This record gives sequence, structure tokens and C-alpha cells, in this order.
Amino acid sequence: MALMKRVALAPRAVRQLRRVRSVYTGGMVLSLLGLILQLDRAPAGRQTEIAAVLLVAFTALFGLTVVQLWRHTRTSHCSTAKRLTPSA
Repeated sequence: MALMKRVALAPRAVRQLRRVRSVYTGGMVLSLLGLILQLDRAPAGRQTEIAAVLLVAFTALFGLTVVQLWRHTRTSHCSTAKRLTPSA
């Protein structure tokens, strides 16, 4: 496996990732609710497949967001915040 270069994220990017986490969680909950409601019906149709695909997509996006935030917190030092904030 190739060596992964640790790149610090800008503080704004970290804030955006934290905010979008709740959007992905809401999408997962709504997709799961839709999937459960569609499974109560007898024939499994296109709506059930769409709900399942949305659930998988939101779960994948949520997972990628969590991994990005986890990788950012694992850096030993972050000088990006110092460089991006104006000095007084």
C-alpha cells in the first residue's frame, strides 16, 4: 500500500464536514423509514429499490465524512489554522 500523505484540512472545511454529517444522518433515517414503509406493501417495486439505493448512498457519504474527520484529528500538529487566521 502506498504511503498516505497527511494533509491538514482548513478550519472551514472541518466545520462544513461537521455540519453535513447531520444532513447525511437525516437522509439515512428518512431513507430507512421509506424503505420500511415500502416493505410493508406486498410487491417490492421500483420505490423500494430507490429507497435502498438512497440508504446505501447516504451511508457511504456519512462514512466518508466520518473518516475524513477522523483522519484530520489524527494529525500530530495542525499549522493550517495558524496560517489561515489573520495575525493581530
